[in-house]
Amino acid sequence: MALTRFTVAAVRNLHPATLSPSPRINILSGDNGSGKTSLLEAIHLLGLARSFRSSRLLPVIQHELDECTVFGQVALAQGGLSSLGISRNRLGELHIRIDGENVRSAAQLAETLPLQLINPDSFRLLEGVPKIRRQFLDWGVFHVEPRFLPAWQRLQKALRQRNSWLRRGTLDGAAQAAWDRELCLASDELDGYRRSYIQALKPEFEQTLSELLDLPDLTLSYYRGWDKERDLSEVLSASLIRDQQLGHTQAGPQRADLRLRMGAYNAVDMLSRGQQKLVVCALKIAQGHLVNQTKRGQCLYLVDDLPSELDEQHRQALCRLLEDLHCQVFITCVDHELLRQGWRTDTPVAMFHVEHGQITQTQDHRE
Repeated sequence: MALTRFTVAAVRNLHPATLSPSPRINILSGDNGSGKTSLLEAIHLLGLARSFRSSRLLPVIQHELDECTVFGQVALAQGGLSSLGISRNRLGELHIRIDGENVRSAAQLAETLPLQLINPDSFRLLEGVPKIRRQFLDWGVFHVEPRFLPAWQRLQKALRQRNSWLRRGTLDGAAQAAWDRELCLASDELDGYRRSYIQALKPEFEQTLSELLDLPDLTLSYYRGWDKERDLSEVLSASLIRDQQLGHTQAGPQRADLRLRMGAYNAVDMLSRGQQKLVVCALKIAQGHLVNQTKRGQCLYLVDDLPSELDEQHRQALCRLLEDLHCQVFITCVDHELLRQGWRTDTPVAMFHVEHGQITQTQDHRE
């Protein structure tokens, strides 16, 4: 899977542009504030219909314009092409088209164009709240287990019903018991998918990390969101009074977490900033390997400011791992010379320069 053609209009400070990127490595250079990250943001919009820089819509749309649009042509792993397009306007309306058809769910975009983002905010995967790590985990499960999304939707519906009852007490005993059963069934199914995924992810992560850092004491483990020795039904029954006092369900997959530790300590408290960046990169590259193994297409990687906080040795090691994924990568940097060399001679590399929102291709991947 790779973008063969990409058109962007009215996204932040970017001038309207149509690009023909390399199917492998694309390096975007330019000064800070030139628009490099905005180009990554536009690709992110195409794959997920949302920005990674802002939860608000208005900052994404260029000043004095009513909507932003992004189009892309994707070469699919199984052969053939798929056309994707999204537009968002200042009223909050979202329009998604896939192969000329209107679609309602951004999940269809995500399935067609799997994106992995590595940027300065990626540190939050280690130091942030559990929700961020659950999102990372569920992104991977979604792309390798087709039954995951229906199970996740079942869980969300059952959880909303139970939490509404906890706050308002509007269900009778039979209805409450029925929704508790549905919650437990969906939770067990979801936990099974997550557990299987973690079993596959751990060796990939350990192998990838070993090529970047020597951290033999670093461990990755999974907490499912409730006591591993007890059924969820038992936990829900025991915590019912407390749940009613709080107005929400405390135990369940919605409280799951990934835990990275160095011995008895949280890894984030023991690692330098550079080491944290490499651990996060190893996690996301390991996910890419698992997606590739499912024959559902390859990830597209968006890497913002790769050289920062990495010395030359680790920068080159990370580039080799990205190259070995055999997927499409977009990397931003200030100085393109830091990333211009070191790729294999048979790896297509395209260079783009971004200045005041204007994108210029300086080296074609066919050269």
